[in-house]
Amino acid sequence: MKIDSKYNLGTTPVTPRPVTRGSQETASTAESVSLSQLAGALQGAEKPPVNAARIQEIKEAISQGRFKINPEAIADGLIQSARDLLDSQRKA
Repeated sequence: MKIDSKYNLGTTPVTPRPVTRGSQETASTAESVSLSQLAGALQGAEKPPVNAARIQEIKEAISQGRFKINPEAIADGLIQSARDLLDSQRKA
């Protein structure tokens, strides 16, 4: 399909709408939220521990071509994850 300029579509000017504020609430009158100690602990527990030394070791092994993949361990882990997921769905 060829695009040509024989059709003048034109433009419609847009006029800005006035900003209306339902309530003149300021930051000082806004509600505040605080987390309990348990919520804070749970939030921190969701983050997996990071072993920077192990990560660097794996990076170096990959770059040097000496990183060995164990397909059996990967398959076993995948099967276990699937079992865990199915078990959790059955309990729910």
